[in-house]
Amino acid sequence: MIGRVLVLHGPNLNMLGTREKNIYGTTSLAEVNNKIYKKAKSLNLHVDIVQSNYEGKLIDCIQSAYGLYQGIIINPAALTHYSIALRDALAALEIPVIEVHITNIYKREAFRKTSVIAPVAYGQISGLGSLGYCLALEALADIIQKATREE
Repeated sequence: MIGRVLVLHGPNLNMLGTREKNIYGTTSLAEVNNKIYKKAKSLNLHVDIVQSNYEGKLIDCIQSAYGLYQGIIINPAALTHYSIALRDALAALEIPVIEVHITNIYKREAFRKTSVIAPVAYGQISGLGSLGYCLALEALADIIQKATREE
């Protein structure tokens, strides 16, 4: 394995495939996770996935990631727009973080166009559905390999 990546899904993502299908589509979180696992395997990455509707649990996962993971992929969902606590937890880590959103947050309601996470993320992928997670894995695999070569 070239590295370990933590994938975090925020509030309400457990309802994918059943909630607001016109916005989020019909793909379930289990299907999204299966795509993530397959892509990670093809990239020789170990991946752990956590979904929580609770900000504190996500923060606990981020804090426990220190020293265990070489990268984090996070879809903070609604927490994207206001969770300074989540932002601060991510900023405290010295590993790359990629923010992912299934929908294009910049084409939605005005309040969704602001991400307090983006300024502390290595990058952001928005609007490409579950493909965004796979692209984030590819980016992290590249980042991890480059960092390993530099050490």
